[in-house]
Amino acid sequence: MRTDGNLGRAPSYWPNSKGIWIDRDPVLAEPPLPLHGGAAHWDHRVVEDHFEQPGNLFRRMSLAQKRVLFENTARAFGDAREEVKQRYIDNCARADPDYGTGVAEAVKRLSRTRPAAE
Repeated sequence: MRTDGNLGRAPSYWPNSKGIWIDRDPVLAEPPLPLHGGAAHWDHRVVEDHFEQPGNLFRRMSLAQKRVLFENTARAFGDAREEVKQRYIDNCARADPDYGTGVAEAVKRLSRTRPAAE
């Protein structure tokens, strides 16, 4: 059980928008695992395509499913900071431009209907 406040509000994941936990010291890197033959290692960092699969799924959705996705995503943002919302929308757009546009429009609609914070 943690007794240190669980790092307060500091993010405990990387990458994050706070620049915390970035450690590129090669001394701390995981050493290479010697593999031979059919057990060769696949380096997941070589291919940076994290958007093809969600884009393919998005394009298979019906218009009604896409509408639900947009609205649920906009509500899930809650009071997240604007730069976090924008980074998420940008990632959606990398999967499919219509995905990013749909989420952005849903966020705008929701912000117009939500009362301003006191």
